[in-house]
Amino acid sequence: MDGSGKSTQLTLLAQWLRSEGFLVVFSEWNSSPIVRATTSRGQAPPACSRPLTFSLIHATDFSDRVEREIIPSLKAGAIVLADRYVYTAFARDVARGVDPLWVRSLYRFAPVPTHGVLLPNVRSRSALKRILSGRGPSSSITRPEWT
Repeated sequence: MDGSGKSTQLTLLAQWLRSEGFLVVFSEWNSSPIVRATTSRGQAPPACSRPLTFSLIHATDFSDRVEREIIPSLKAGAIVLADRYVYTAFARDVARGVDPLWVRSLYRFAPVPTHGVLLPNVRSRSALKRILSGRGPSSSITRPEWT
């Protein structure tokens, strides 16, 4: 979930692993240079109302990162830390109504993590507070009144 601290924890893990002498590559969701602008445009309406299209755009981004960054890094002996991975796509796309089997098939090329997945345990209220406190007053998210 956004605001759970996963990016912070992965950054700290990467720093520690590097200090221990490991080669570390940090891979981020939506970072492929060939589709970054498209994914940014795709997040604005009305594209969000087309879950299959949005799913394909994200799969293209991920596929490019796997081929250009993740697999070459693994072959070079690096530890690859991914800030979000295919599990992000599974959850997001299925929540938007995309068939779960179709999504799994779409991402079948993804390397399986060898040392697990970090899932921070954070209450949604805490995550929302973190997100809202990190944005300026022009944020389009309405700040809730906490009771």
